[in-house]
Amino acid sequence: MNKIKNIAVFGSGHGGKAMAAYLALCGARVTLFNRTWKNIEAIKERGGIALNGNSEIIGFGDIPQVTDNIEEAVKSSALLMVVVPAYGHASLAKKMAPHLSDGQIVVLNPGRTFGAIEFQKVLSENGCTQKVILAEAQTFIFASRSVGPAQAFIHRVKEAVPLAAFPADQTQLVLNCLHPYFPQFIDGKTVLHTGMDNIGAVFHPTIMLHNTGWVEASGGDFQFYTQGVTPAIARVMEAIDRERMRIGRALGIHLVTACDWLKMAYEATGEDLYETIRNQQGYRNIQAPPTLNHRYINEDIPMSLVPMASIGHKLGIRVRAMESLIRLASIIRGTDFWEHGRTIERLGLAQFSSEELLAMVTGKLLRPPIHEDTAVKFIPAG
Repeated sequence: MNKIKNIAVFGSGHGGKAMAAYLALCGARVTLFNRTWKNIEAIKERGGIALNGNSEIIGFGDIPQVTDNIEEAVKSSALLMVVVPAYGHASLAKKMAPHLSDGQIVVLNPGRTFGAIEFQKVLSENGCTQKVILAEAQTFIFASRSVGPAQAFIHRVKEAVPLAAFPADQTQLVLNCLHPYFPQFIDGKTVLHTGMDNIGAVFHPTIMLHNTGWVEASGGDFQFYTQGVTPAIARVMEAIDRERMRIGRALGIHLVTACDWLKMAYEATGEDLYETIRNQQGYRNIQAPPTLNHRYINEDIPMSLVPMASIGHKLGIRVRAMESLIRLASIIRGTDFWEHGRTIERLGLAQFSSEELLAMVTGKLLRPPIHEDTAVKFIPAG
């Protein structure tokens, strides 16, 4: 397959800027979309993004097309890299739906939990009948930060990032398209695997919620992973991880532990989760968020922990650690994250058996079964 040259990046936050600049420096012709013009105005004026960091690829990435016009962005490229918080996936899918074309590839970076399933559901509900290829990454490929209006910094590029298409029989096609730019992407089996191996759900909200006093008192003036993770906090993370692993076993899929994930993504090792995190060099010097109004809560609770706990309930798995974090986050943020999170009911999956879910995400079940008490409104892409 020929190398795709025209690539659109949706989102201009910590990840979007890094993604756009990195791709540009790798030779792609990048279109950068953001719904708020003032957030990309400086990039337009400078003609690109300055990328620095610990990556081998640094420099000034030329961005020839910067826009807040969704139609212009969607129609510009064959490969569409979505780099927005997961709570923005549904609204972006709705805006994209009228403009997509057959054969375009949409990659969620990352999908969090059940992101591709939600995205396809929204596309179908909004009249998109085009044969779009939809995929999601298990995690974001960079540990990166926006360090200015037209500047990005990559602390670390992950060694390996699982990716799966929805359905999974199209995964190799997506990997072939991405590998000229990102050979780190590997076969993630299915979107059930990438969604349930979402380690951000284990790390981000647990560290944030156990450091609320420090975040509010200091404005995030501490290192999130190296100072924000203590042995006790690591034990809470391990409890969340054990519940996640039990859900995976009930679904009939093999998941990786948080420690094994750190070894895969960063080649970090240790006797337990606390020691492994301490040994992960890429986490050093990453500052904590300056406020609790941050995606580590606003995204990772409703779009990661809620769907995990929701499917855990369906399968009869006790998820008390997850429930505790969801309840605590709801109190702190003054909202009920269950109300607008990705529950299996909201995704139309409540009546699916484990076998039916696996068949759907692998492409063996092209049309979801219509059960007596539910009306599933989507068909997997392809």
